[in-house]
Amino acid sequence: MNNEQIKQLEKELWDSADNLRANSKLTAAEYKDPVLGLILLRYAQNRYEEAKIAIEASIPEGPRGKRAATQADFQGVGAMLLPEKSQYVYLVNLPEGDNINEAVNEAMRLIEASYPDLVGILPKKYQELEAELLREMIRVFNKDSVKNLKGDVFGRIYEYFLMKFSMSGAGAQEGGEFFTPPSLVQLIVNFIEPDHGIIHDPACGSGGMFVQTGHFVRDHSNRAVNEAIKVYGTEQKSNNTRLAKMNLAIHGIEGKIIESNSFYSDPHDLVGKCDFVMANPPFNVNKVDKSKDFVKTDKRLFSDVGIPKADNGNYLWIQYFYHYLNERGRAGFVMASSATDAGASEKLIRQKLIETGAVDCIVAVGNKFFYTRSLPCHLWFLDRGKKSENKRNILMIDARNVYVEEDQHRFFDDAQMEGLTAIVKAYRGEDVSDQFKSNPWLKEHFPNGKYEDVEGLCKIVDVVEVEENDWSLTPGRYVGYSIELDENFDYASRLGEIHSELANLNSEANTLMLKILKGVV
Repeated sequence: MNNEQIKQLEKELWDSADNLRANSKLTAAEYKDPVLGLILLRYAQNRYEEAKIAIEASIPEGPRGKRAATQADFQGVGAMLLPEKSQYVYLVNLPEGDNINEAVNEAMRLIEASYPDLVGILPKKYQELEAELLREMIRVFNKDSVKNLKGDVFGRIYEYFLMKFSMSGAGAQEGGEFFTPPSLVQLIVNFIEPDHGIIHDPACGSGGMFVQTGHFVRDHSNRAVNEAIKVYGTEQKSNNTRLAKMNLAIHGIEGKIIESNSFYSDPHDLVGKCDFVMANPPFNVNKVDKSKDFVKTDKRLFSDVGIPKADNGNYLWIQYFYHYLNERGRAGFVMASSATDAGASEKLIRQKLIETGAVDCIVAVGNKFFYTRSLPCHLWFLDRGKKSENKRNILMIDARNVYVEEDQHRFFDDAQMEGLTAIVKAYRGEDVSDQFKSNPWLKEHFPNGKYEDVEGLCKIVDVVEVEENDWSLTPGRYVGYSIELDENFDYASRLGEIHSELANLNSEANTLMLKILKGVV
């Protein structure tokens, strides 16, 4: 199945599932977990059938024939040994008179009983759905086009449904953002290149950062994902924690996700140990209790200026990300736009961070990228292992005008994504001459076929210049503004029209004023 066919299948499955919801009493938030649970069941069934053939063929003949396949056999190939009543085919073929709602709940309970890591994770409230609606949902994921799908495609479908639920407001209804737009996640992954070691996301939502990291490892490494990386996530919201664990399971990624509040705990004890940190933390969190002993003694904060006086959690997060890194670690994270220029105690923290030499790149992103909020943001990139020639340099990219828009949402297309990534690679001294010669977006902005500072887009700045700008990390301060003139537009004539319109308005205003004055007299 090629990429276009997968996209078409994603859309067909979503349309079918969403049409069922539209004819029910359920909100998007109420519908989300049951649907995602069925996708996991369908994936588990497909993986089970695929693995069963390979496992049975590998079991040697004994004196009494072949032994039965075990749960360990299935775990060894990244699959689940499904009890009969947890198999999708069992649910599909359940007689009309049987209680389908309880049957699905039981399927989930049996899987949790066999796999302790999933205990409390799978949805088990199918009794809240109308029986016929649930049967129709099960049929949606039993189409012939779905039965033969492999793991990677199922992972894409799960992520697609997460995205669509987020776009429909399910995240806002639950009080938070559980899904980071793919364009931002992909850009973070491309910039920090997380292909090995310990990966941490202390605000992991539904686990999208880990999933994209898995894809990156598969594309750029000869090692299996679970051999190359170890993922650790922390998430405050219970529902998001369940989503993340299901997301990792459906993508075959082993990881440890803990439900906890990162402001008051460091459950994985990863200070100074991470090769990569990636996150999209909640912006501008207030009422963090800084009087707690844990906060006052937190190893993730600078010892002298670490606790910001402002009632805002942004600079707590930023310090966490830096201190989690080992001596060569990289971090990429989404942050509120206000953080790059925040003053007072937050500026002192920013200055301290810049003086470490770890700030590598800042990217300004325009609005409409998120699905439940339209504010712009910045992507921050830290690198504690920067080359000596870049130790006092920071790459500033203003990408607010870099986007494609569809259905009132924005994203980076393939050429823009490759182009932005090539800019960073060129700044780091890598040979990306082929991309600069072939990529249409790069050719438009870099006509000389190589990296150079471009007004309105990018500039490599020295820390001295940053200090002169009051330690601001706002790219727009440094890259300037690019004015693009439309050669087909007659500016002179339009300016004349505006002057004429203004003269008429002034004349009308004077006439009206005279009438008012006469009336007063």
